[in-house]
Amino acid sequence: MKKIINDPKRVVDESVAGFALAHADLVKVATDPIHVVRADAPVAGKVGIVSGGGSGHEPLHAGYVGHGMLDAAVPGAVFTSPTPDPILNATKAVDGGKGVLHIVKNYTGDVLNFETAADLAAADGIEVRAVVTNDDVAVKDSLYTAGRRGVGGTVLVEKIAGAAAERGDSLEQVAEIAERVNANVRSMGMALTPCTVPHAGEPSFTLAEDEVEIGIGIHGEPGRERIKLEPADALVDRLITPVLEDLPFSSGDRVLLFVNGMGGTPSIELYIAYRRAAEVLAERGIRIERSLVGNYITSLEMQGFSITVLKLDDEMLELWDAPVHTAALRWGR
Repeated sequence: MKKIINDPKRVVDESVAGFALAHADLVKVATDPIHVVRADAPVAGKVGIVSGGGSGHEPLHAGYVGHGMLDAAVPGAVFTSPTPDPILNATKAVDGGKGVLHIVKNYTGDVLNFETAADLAAADGIEVRAVVTNDDVAVKDSLYTAGRRGVGGTVLVEKIAGAAAERGDSLEQVAEIAERVNANVRSMGMALTPCTVPHAGEPSFTLAEDEVEIGIGIHGEPGRERIKLEPADALVDRLITPVLEDLPFSSGDRVLLFVNGMGGTPSIELYIAYRRAAEVLAERGIRIERSLVGNYITSLEMQGFSITVLKLDDEMLELWDAPVHTAALRWGR
């Protein structure tokens, strides 16, 4: 293992400490238990939005704490769900009197721990709703989930729900738009290489030099199939075809196309993938209204990418375009 770390057991603590120093204008960080909240939290009269999960997927989730997106993020150990205590503390910290929405990726540990934290918050008089994202079309169940995994679509749910909360919507309205985005977004990813979790010290799975895994999750868990490496266009076709056929997407649909790097793939390759994905959408008469390309939900240094397509309506488009000011996503402000 070759990484820029001091102690494998202190990777998350030291990384979050550095994040807090680098973005002191945007966030406040509590260390016991660890959670990140926006600098002006709680915002009175605003629905608070909390998300979280295992570390190793940066900038998700702490990178999206700030105006127009998340009010708090709860980072667990690398690839490990946060426990209920920090989730509860984060929920309390961002409660502005209008309730709190939990956005949870569908991984069993995350779902159970957020449910426990919500019950504890309710006992303290805080109204909590939860939306569980499950946009991955690759497999019905995985090593870590009952049902589909929550992957790239989570970024889009967090942005659009965050904008709804920022404009003053009620908890019920924010939860409804989050559910609507989740219902209209689909994703699928692939890997060229595995990643190495610092405390494990060895690759999380093995792939031969000429092999790729199609349909992996963000922890490198197995997907649909393992095949020989193909040209970029063929790989894009293997991902986007099941994505488009699942909802399904139809001619005339307006979409947001999101090509996400898994952490070790350079932008030059991601744009090659975007080019082919855009061609496929054009061939099917689907119009790209907005796009996002880059490393937004990663798996440490894994090489690979995912494709996410969101069917947009007018309200989603308005909320996507609304100002956002976080460490990892910023426009209009």
